[in-house]
Amino acid sequence: MPKDSVIKFPGLLGMVKAVFHRELPDGKFTTVTISKNADGRYYTSILFNQKDNPVVSVNEAIGVDLGLKNFAVTSNGSKYDLPKKQLANLEKNRKRKQKKLSKKTDKTSNKRRKAKRLVAKFTSIIARLREDFLHKLSRKIAYENQVICVEDLAVKNMVKNPNLAKSISDQGWGMFLTMLKYKAERFGHTYLEIGRFFPSSQLCSETLLPMPMLQKGYDSLGVRFVDCPHCQKQHDRDINAAINIRNEGLRLWALGTSASAHRGDVRPKTSGRKKSTKDRGNPQ
Repeated sequence: MPKDSVIKFPGLLGMVKAVFHRELPDGKFTTVTISKNADGRYYTSILFNQKDNPVVSVNEAIGVDLGLKNFAVTSNGSKYDLPKKQLANLEKNRKRKQKKLSKKTDKTSNKRRKAKRLVAKFTSIIARLREDFLHKLSRKIAYENQVICVEDLAVKNMVKNPNLAKSISDQGWGMFLTMLKYKAERFGHTYLEIGRFFPSSQLCSETLLPMPMLQKGYDSLGVRFVDCPHCQKQHDRDINAAINIRNEGLRLWALGTSASAHRGDVRPKTSGRKKSTKDRGNPQ
């Protein structure tokens, strides 16, 4: 059992030195799982049986809008970013190691084996740095808010865009939402996903009317602040979207349904698109 930075395993392993990333809780553990990464490091996961204490949230509800410019923007105005500079430096170093590895053609040589391990080491560091950020942010949001509202993102479809595929994959939205969901449930809080077709970024959060500047066909990622002709206010595009996500999530939660937004079909209509037979609802 763990004691003084060592783990005692029955059998041949005996006492093994270990570095614990957090203080172990009181109680009896049930399982110990050992895994080895490609960089040669060993990791141990220890499962304990314990009950979480009730969590009193700071905020009643929050909406979270995920994006490329800022990783996450909340309805209370907070913005969170991945450690982009640190990740960029590590990625640059990893590519340098990868280039050296590609020049070593003898697959049985020790030099190639060492070069391969260096590439795996930097790949592991990048993955763990990103995962650490996602864990800390998801815990903060799940811990502090009674109701968490997010968009149901179709990440698999979004990465089909060749211009944005790498940027979207590097963000780790799917992993973040998974973490956010199970942590919210662990704290006894509510996790809600609104429909992916809800136009959160195109509606004024004050009036719920479409803003012409952000309607489909005129939308531009370079537009960060929008003047609304209906409420005569200037909105931060991302905060406005997060507020809409929160309000729509609370509305659907109150109704107990996944119906579309009120005021009818708020999605802007595009010209020149012919409706198929399936769209018109005719029998097949």
